[in-house]
Amino acid sequence: MSTVKSPLPDDARKATGTALQGSLVDLIDLHLLAKQAHWNLIGRNFRPIHLQLDDVVDLAREHADTLAERAVAIGVNPDGRARTVADSTTVRQLDAGYLQDDKVVAAITDVLAEMGKRFRERIRATDEADLVTQDLLISVAQDLEKQHWMFEAQR
Repeated sequence: MSTVKSPLPDDARKATGTALQGSLVDLIDLHLLAKQAHWNLIGRNFRPIHLQLDDVVDLAREHADTLAERAVAIGVNPDGRARTVADSTTVRQLDAGYLQDDKVVAAITDVLAEMGKRFRERIRATDEADLVTQDLLISVAQDLEKQHWMFEAQR
């Protein structure tokens, strides 16, 4: 069986792989959470929030794919299976059913803030381990923080 050889030493590969896996879980769950809110949103600001949630979904999907591919490139197998995400996520979940627009804005703002903190921790964790991955994580953090600002401005 052929495997991908890592360009990183073992300790750097492990630290980077941990950061990438945690990021992947966060982004997959963010995608699912934003879609759940998108489908069940109600309220006076339905249309702009509905569309903004799609922006969050798009960024989460795009970055998840990039980070998963980076993991493989350094010899780490990404795990984006539903069970893995459900078992390891730390993303705060939404209630089932219809979701009032102001509550969605508050919840998504909080989720993005928490996620931004975790990404900044992962950026620090990859400072010596892998600058290429760190650069990718910085890009994700930039987009998450931009969305956080856009949701927070609606509070």
